[in-house]
Amino acid sequence: MGTAVFGLGLLGTSSAYAQDKGTVHLAYVEWSSEVASTNVMRVLLEQAGYDVKMSSLTGAAMWQAVANGDADAMLAAWLPTTHEDYFEQLGDKVEDLGPNLDGTKLGLVVPAYTEITSIEELNDNAKKFNNEIIGIDPGAGLQRLTGDVVDQYELKLRLRDGTDATMTAALANAIQNKEDVVITAWTPHWMFARWDLKYLEDPKGVYGGAEQIHTIARKGLKDDKPEAYAILDAFNWTTDDMGEIMLMNEEAGSDPYENAKKWVEANPEKVQAWMPATE
Repeated sequence: MGTAVFGLGLLGTSSAYAQDKGTVHLAYVEWSSEVASTNVMRVLLEQAGYDVKMSSLTGAAMWQAVANGDADAMLAAWLPTTHEDYFEQLGDKVEDLGPNLDGTKLGLVVPAYTEITSIEELNDNAKKFNNEIIGIDPGAGLQRLTGDVVDQYELKLRLRDGTDATMTAALANAIQNKEDVVITAWTPHWMFARWDLKYLEDPKGVYGGAEQIHTIARKGLKDDKPEAYAILDAFNWTTDDMGEIMLMNEEAGSDPYENAKKWVEANPEKVQAWMPATE
């Protein structure tokens, strides 16, 4: 992509130019990882001349929106495990553009100072953890998997529903007081950059292996908006890339959209590889 076009894109496209290409509607789930990737994609698509609408939804609603064509795409499909149920139900109604990030992980996490190292040790130490596992939203695949973990390991700890925000708040409070806490967690997440944490071993392999985050588009997007489709299809970054923005987003008063613009401007070589060639 030419330098002049990049300069215009980074300064923001005019509304007239954006309207010429129409609107791309991105759905996402309010996880710190997906906030980061979706805002970067918003910046990329705006550079290419599109108006971009973003909708924060539950996991189920996000998949349904793309399957129904109410949203054009999402960059938040955790496969093959976390969103397995959604993919089985709706996979034939959407187009999987493949992974945009490799190296994700799911599991139970504790502060590094916590003495236990395995899920199998939780029952003998349940009181240290207030007899509970701090979870996230009940519709999440991670929460479902953790329910399976509770069953298969016959855990005496109760799995609590919550959100990403309530989970990290509980973690922060425990670490501040040097207390033990066990949470449902995933990588990439900014909390691993902020605190010294460790995954508990999962000898039964209930959580499965490493996952990928996939980009999913609605059927027909390639025909309707081929340039937007090409950018979505090309987008692929690393956990370190994502981690940079997630940490920026955790700063008080920061704006994820403005942080995405800063990151895009600071990484022109990576960005250029995702953008369609222009004369």
